[in-house]
Amino acid sequence: MNPIIKLSDKAAQRIKQIMSSAEKNAIGVRVSVKSGGCAGMSYVMEYSKEINPNDEVIEDKGVKVFIDAAAVIYLLGTEMDYKKEEFSSSFVFNNPNETERCGCGESFKVS
Repeated sequence: MNPIIKLSDKAAQRIKQIMSSAEKNAIGVRVSVKSGGCAGMSYVMEYSKEINPNDEVIEDKGVKVFIDAAAVIYLLGTEMDYKKEEFSSSFVFNNPNETERCGCGESFKVS
């Protein structure tokens, strides 16, 4: 079975970096989806201090990513990347389920 999310090498490296400076009780990063933004949904990333019973756990390239159970259906087949540009850097989600993305890239819609 394919993982829900695939991590690019750059995303895994960045997660390792942020985990090295995270609070001691953080065990990985959690990815979830919330309602909001001009296209309807947005990605949320935060430190995870515990495994929720319904989390999907992705262990790839030496890092742990916890996927919120409610987000799984929206994230299937997504590649998580990390882009560093001249004035900003951010995680980028290349999601095949998106049918629309807002102009600023902060939110998305699935049909």
